[in-house]
Amino acid sequence: MFAREGYLLIGLSLVLGVILVLIGLRFGVVGRSVLFILAGLVIAFTLYFFRDPQRTPPPEAAQGFLLLAPADGKVVVVDTVDFEPLYLKGPARQVSIFLSPLNVHVNRAPADGVIEFDQYVSGEYLVAWHPKASEKNERSQLGLRHQTGTKVLFKQIAGAVARRIVYHISVGDTVRAGERFGIVKFGSRMDLLVPPHVLLDVKVGDRVTAGETILGRIPVQPVAPLDSSRAAATTEGL
Repeated sequence: MFAREGYLLIGLSLVLGVILVLIGLRFGVVGRSVLFILAGLVIAFTLYFFRDPQRTPPPEAAQGFLLLAPADGKVVVVDTVDFEPLYLKGPARQVSIFLSPLNVHVNRAPADGVIEFDQYVSGEYLVAWHPKASEKNERSQLGLRHQTGTKVLFKQIAGAVARRIVYHISVGDTVRAGERFGIVKFGSRMDLLVPPHVLLDVKVGDRVTAGETILGRIPVQPVAPLDSSRAAATTEGL
């Protein structure tokens, strides 16, 4: 199965492959072999890049409280964020996944919920693992609210090679964890930001699979932030 977002490029690679083969027929054995191999590589890489394998979320996902990997790749960041201003509007924990050109690039929803935030930002094309890539690169920024009220922000981020972000969800859509929603073409990064009460179980260096790898769990009853009056009362009672 291949990603529908790649049908045009797959078609163009097939046309280019045929052209290279026809040109190769006009050369001797060596030239013909080189062009035949080149045609095969172009077609094979394009088909390989746009593969869209079936993914089966863990059985626990049916309960609706899992946080799943939104992309294939390697975890390059697990960190805390003092304040996330776009959607969470508070402290957060961040997980960043780097996708090499050899990874499956189809992206999947990290959790069950309703899309409440949808923003596309044009930008630069720093290498995907650059610390400022999530702030400066071309990206989509999508926020969903889980049934518990927990907010989850996830970003498709273009890299130095990736030049096209595609997504098919918008404000008001309901998504399920592991459901495909888009693709970033040719090397990229995915950022996931969640409130501190979400229980993460992932570390830098982990290899993850979109729609299957469990990154964490959303508590059934999120811990409410402690406001100033409650904090003062708590302090006085100590």
